[in-house]
Amino acid sequence: MSAYAEFDKERQEIDALLRQGYVVTGIHEDLDGARVKFANSKPGVSPVELLLLTADSRKYVTTLVFAAGVRPVAPIETHI
Repeated sequence: MSAYAEFDKERQEIDALLRQGYVVTGIHEDLDGARVKFANSKPGVSPVELLLLTADSRKYVTTLVFAAGVRPVAPIETHI
């Protein structure tokens, strides 16, 4: 799979979660990639953790959090 195809797959997963009402609540970076935690404010909906492997996907999710000017519902945990 090409690098763009991998990024596009991860971007679509992120966008799908955001459309379902999830928000980013935590980002944990390590050598395996970035583990992004998503939570939903709807009762009974469990949180989701997504492992992002491509650098472009990690940049995309942080751009959504910081550059969009949207304030997160809860403080975002970051572990580098």
